[in-house]
Amino acid sequence: MEARPTYPVRIEGRLDPELSRWLWLVKWLLAIPHYIVLAFLWIAFIVLTVVAFFAILFTARYPRGIFEFNLGVLRWTWRVAFYSYAALGTDRYPPFTLGAAPDYPATLDVAHPEQLSRGLVLVKWWLLAIPHYVVVGIFLGGGGFAGSRADDWAWGAGLGLIGVLVLFAGVALLFTTRYPRGIFDVALGLDRWVARVAAYAGLMTDRYPPFRLDQGEQEPAGAAVDTPPPPALASESSSAERPGGTGAGRVVLLVVGSIAAILAFALLVGGCAIVAVDRTQRDDDGFLMSPTEDFATSTYAIVSESADVDLEGADRAVRGFLGTVRIRSESERPVFVGIAREADAASYLGVVEHVVVTGIDDEPRYSPRPGGAPDNPPGDETFWVASTAGTGEQTLEWEAEDGSWSVVVMDADARRGVDAELSIGAELDPVIWVGIGLLVAGGLLAAGSALAITAGIRRRGR
Repeated sequence: MEARPTYPVRIEGRLDPELSRWLWLVKWLLAIPHYIVLAFLWIAFIVLTVVAFFAILFTARYPRGIFEFNLGVLRWTWRVAFYSYAALGTDRYPPFTLGAAPDYPATLDVAHPEQLSRGLVLVKWWLLAIPHYVVVGIFLGGGGFAGSRADDWAWGAGLGLIGVLVLFAGVALLFTTRYPRGIFDVALGLDRWVARVAAYAGLMTDRYPPFRLDQGEQEPAGAAVDTPPPPALASESSSAERPGGTGAGRVVLLVVGSIAAILAFALLVGGCAIVAVDRTQRDDDGFLMSPTEDFATSTYAIVSESADVDLEGADRAVRGFLGTVRIRSESERPVFVGIAREADAASYLGVVEHVVVTGIDDEPRYSPRPGGAPDNPPGDETFWVASTAGTGEQTLEWEAEDGSWSVVVMDADARRGVDAELSIGAELDPVIWVGIGLLVAGGLLAAGSALAITAGIRRRGR
């Protein structure tokens, strides 16, 4: 039996012997500045972990600069967690630093691996870590749930095991001024488990986190095992031996570069989507059309909700962006499709039984309006600004104008019952340039992001 080597992730916390009876009640407020900073730091952590993923995949190495930054984020997070509601272990306010801060009661360190497995990096963060994610979910918030009833989703969130233990400790502190040592030791063990999983999922080690609750302030000095340590451990060196730190300028570069990377990704995805839609969804005449939807009712008419068009003062480029609007219909019965000002359509249909389309999910949703039969067939009215009627496929085209407009679909002979397949679209010729513009902007932003991140991860002294 050999002594088990220490796990590469070391997390420790010294319980403050004299804790305030009341301070824990407002620590959530005092920690807000840290939460704000950590929100940006974790954005950078996620983006840089993606960069590290590809670096490991191609070189089997975790870039030292990225490792130092991500380790700093974990350290900062642990200090804030220890101060607040993951432990309530100290009343000392956490320092605003990514450095080690060895004099602070809460410390965290991760041994830097000189080499990592190219194969494991593909699966460890999502597949292999699933059992730990389940356990960590219980520790952090095991009571979360979602349920559906009558098409309405209800969401709930429960307090995790760590939160429950710390709450008990806070209540005990409030009434006795003493923090129960047993609760603290268990809470630290749970925090230690979470930190190991976070580092493993962050690709910082190939050592699988043990299913073991190591309680107490200090990491275990060692325990017996039946198997020798994996070879990869021999190449790991403690980050405590690393020179240098992460300066404020480098942190700003990494955070700004990471946010820019996310924005660039969004622009590139949006640009690709727009270009793809423009290239694949246009009809033979060049109109960008919506998917065809079946509209049916046993009443006399189907009416759209009013659409407000305001082009007053718009320049020619804006007016030309929309272009001609087209509505395509298809029905086995003679069907009438017309566009009219909302007031004219409402006057014609005021005493007519019809439905108003309120939305489309898997199928159209309607709001019924009571009434009787129309006095005249729709084609006999003169207020339509554009209309078409007939069987089979029919096409209506309209040049958009200012005002509130309604689309009305009826039987051409004003008989009860309407059943037609409809789609709507417009020329939207400039939309391709919008997509190209997003791609260009995304590419430039991605290049700037790469430069900022590259500058930020350079080690001092190079």
